[in-house]
Amino acid sequence: MDRNIWKSRRRRGRSRHQSPALGQCDSSERYTTGASQSSQDSGHNDAESPSTSSSRTGESSVPELPGFYFDPEKNRYFRLLPGHNNCNPLTKEGIQQKEMESRRLQLLQQEDTQKKKITRVGFNASSILRKNQLGFLNFSSYCRLSHELRVSCMERKKVEIQSSDPSALASDRFNFIMADTTSDRLFTVNDVKIGGSKYGIINLQGLKAPTFEVQMHENLYFTNRKVNSVCWASLNHLDSHILLCLMGLAETPGCATLLPASLFVSNHQAGTDQPGMLCSFRIPGAWSCAWSLNVQANNCFSTGLSRRVLLTNVVTGHRQSYRINSDVLAQQFAVKTPLLFNGCRSGEIFAIDLRSPSQAKGWKATQIFHDSAVTSVQVFKEEQHLMASDMAGKIKLWDLRATKCVRQYEGHVNEYAYLPLHMHEEEGILVAVGQDCYTRIWSLHDARLLRTIPSPCPTSKANIPSVAFSPRLGGSRGAPGLLMAVQQDLYCFAYSSSCPDSQEEGRWELPSVSNEDIL
Repeated sequence: MDRNIWKSRRRRGRSRHQSPALGQCDSSERYTTGASQSSQDSGHNDAESPSTSSSRTGESSVPELPGFYFDPEKNRYFRLLPGHNNCNPLTKEGIQQKEMESRRLQLLQQEDTQKKKITRVGFNASSILRKNQLGFLNFSSYCRLSHELRVSCMERKKVEIQSSDPSALASDRFNFIMADTTSDRLFTVNDVKIGGSKYGIINLQGLKAPTFEVQMHENLYFTNRKVNSVCWASLNHLDSHILLCLMGLAETPGCATLLPASLFVSNHQAGTDQPGMLCSFRIPGAWSCAWSLNVQANNCFSTGLSRRVLLTNVVTGHRQSYRINSDVLAQQFAVKTPLLFNGCRSGEIFAIDLRSPSQAKGWKATQIFHDSAVTSVQVFKEEQHLMASDMAGKIKLWDLRATKCVRQYEGHVNEYAYLPLHMHEEEGILVAVGQDCYTRIWSLHDARLLRTIPSPCPTSKANIPSVAFSPRLGGSRGAPGLLMAVQQDLYCFAYSSSCPDSQEEGRWELPSVSNEDIL
């Protein structure tokens, strides 16, 4: 009897000293807070703006409890479980994924409802036209602002892909797309469901409103090796081949393959192509590749290897090797000057003078540095400026003469992925897809973020979209627009016909933006 009374008193004493927020110790039960009305208002505001990050919770009046997560919608605490095999564990990764999905759906709804967006305050269609007529804007600035306005008005349309094998289109996922020089064709790399990759070329001639239908030309050329890098190659004529860098697998070494674009013609029969058109070079461990359009390096391509740059002549087979101290992840040839620009894993960007032999000491013509691994380099047409991005999410514009950064483009998201840049001087825009699956468009002129496009599919590491901007969608008389491939679908963001100034005759024939106006 006395023993039971003593135990009951001890339990009551413990309950008085216990925290009211942790009154129950079962991990599957919910924990309520004794927070005031201010915490409820804070939770309500967080629910109305899903774009805010989870760090906002720590800034509100709701106290942080180690090992617990506060849900502002339900106004309760939940226990955080480690990511093991428990049934439906609540983890930080799951919470962040939920917030990202909520933000994506909200932006998609805004994209569908808000047709006309203003990229710059005080610069709509009528004001731009009026300022140009009054002489306050020169013609180049007028063209640049008109392009920016049309970019903000681009509408998303799903593209219908016609193919001889519709079942493959429903199962094969887009991994990479790349438009040719004239924007008439789109080379695609698709991940096959059973494993490996499949290549195809999409003819963009039929990509016109209101149908938005294209034809996919496939080929049985199949590989189970990872594709590291792709670029168009002009061997017989402009964009006659596709250059692919394939990783090695088991005992099979890596290689660089020149794949003829004629193999993807719809009426092509296997074995009828010209002999010698398909070339393969044994190049192990190639991270990047680039084709030369410079007359001093005619019929040559470059591959970036581990601690080495290899220059190969396709016709003669002659090779020239340049040894460096890092892996080369990005490359591009200059056209006017005999230079090859390279971006390295160490953050170094350097140019190789193709006139100097590899044994000489002065073959490095330019040297600039990023703080992280460089994933893309783009050289301007006048070859005095260079655009580069890295794995820290930094996009910088470099002056090659002064070797200094003159402009930085904010907003890009990247932590470790190999993400390319798409620079278009004629329209004066820069396009990049972040690791958060958002496509961002900047103005080359002043680095202003013009538009952020959410992915049509749920965000994940496996669903990062691949994009290609074309100044002439559907042929020489087509309108500029953006193509986006994600999962099994292809989307087109074309210049909208409802955009202001669309009543002007020749509305798609806006002159290109000059380099003086960009830089």
